[in-house]
Amino acid sequence: MTAALPLIGHAEAQSAFEFAAASGRMHHAWMIEGPSGIGKARFALRCAAWLLGARGPADAPFDAPQDDPVMSRCLSGGHPDLRVLTRELNDKGKLKQDISIEQIRAFNEFFTYRPALGGWRVGIVDSLDELNRNSANAVLKTLEEPPNAAMMFLINHGSRPVLPTIRSRCRTLRLRPLEREDMEAVLQLEGFGGNASEIHHGRPGLAVERSSETCRIATNAARTLMKSMPRPNDAIVTRAIQAAGTDSAAFAAFRDEVLSRLADTAIESPQRSRKWLSAVSLIGETDELNMDPEQAAAKLISGLLSAPDRH
Repeated sequence: MTAALPLIGHAEAQSAFEFAAASGRMHHAWMIEGPSGIGKARFALRCAAWLLGARGPADAPFDAPQDDPVMSRCLSGGHPDLRVLTRELNDKGKLKQDISIEQIRAFNEFFTYRPALGGWRVGIVDSLDELNRNSANAVLKTLEEPPNAAMMFLINHGSRPVLPTIRSRCRTLRLRPLEREDMEAVLQLEGFGGNASEIHHGRPGLAVERSSETCRIATNAARTLMKSMPRPNDAIVTRAIQAAGTDSAAFAAFRDEVLSRLADTAIESPQRSRKWLSAVSLIGETDELNMDPEQAAAKLISGLLSAPDRH
């Protein structure tokens, strides 16, 4: 029997959730946190499906197969007692910057009803990083006054600070990047045809995402830019902005490559750590201002060029 949502790694976190369930003292809200691309959303959906009645074999109860009726409904989005909250598309068919307060209000309302099938009502917020200030405050309503038989999974990539009032009302499960053997097993399972030598630090989801042509171009543009520092010519700067500005995934690939290069430089010469800190600050500003990828790339590159290169 093949699991519909196989999970490689994260055995410690799953055991902690199973133990809590067996104890009969389940917390009403779980924050699943760790770097992006390591399987947090899959982990949460497996737990949600299990709570709603999906079952695998006795020795792997969370590994329900595709033809399990509960798992099938969870995967199709048709289970009446499961709500998965992600960013919606705007009028132009592109993802919005944030999960809106209107979405959170509908999410909160979902929890005011009794479970349609007599078990749990389960909600997944994917992710806390994509809540704006208003929607983050709104999610507190259900966290502060949880109804009976309600469970929330809040996914946290760690790219933005989480409100202390949210964190204090959740039990946290920290998922960690995969070991290389597990990483390669996941990529093989996903049919990933990329170069195994370019595995992204134990984050298979990131490796798959960054294998796109636009991400490869953005990563190469970042490498060329950093090699030419501190005085890149105009053509290199222009190509970097264009490559990083293609879409949000391309900017993320460009950003991470720049930060990685700066971190390596800071390790070799600690006095250069200010440049890394400056870049992190600039990236935070682009997030706060909801800049589009091209604007964000231009701001980051401008900051790199103006920052002093301390030796």
